Amino acid sequence: MEYKTDKPIYLQIADYICNQIILSHWKEDERIPSARDLGVLLSVNPNTVVRSFESIEQQGIIYNKRGLGYFVSSDAKQKILDIYKKDFFDILLPEVFTKMQLYGISIEEVVGAFEDSRG
Repeated sequence: MEYKTDKPIYLQIADYICNQIILSHWKEDERIPSARDLGVLLSVNPNTVVRSFESIEQQGIIYNKRGLGYFVSSDAKQKILDIYKKDFFDILLPEVFTKMQLYGISIEEVVGAFEDSRG
């Protein structure tokens, strides 16, 4: 995994975990890899992974079974999609609109490019 400099690593790892859940690599009520295992896989300190776990546990995406590890919550996929959609509309889309206006790109051009990308 390549890390970006504009976002804390623990949040990038949290995104990685969420993406694994969205892609159904890790399913509801299934145990996810340990902090140590993910630390090795992602070449980071396990404490950084634990911080990621704590972050997404607070959002109800994973839960801890004491002594057994972390598990995917039963409604994790929908929670992640809700969070990502909110971020898209609140953060990403306004940035895109600003750049569209600055660069003189019309919504019709964007729709055309979107349709072309879908084949």
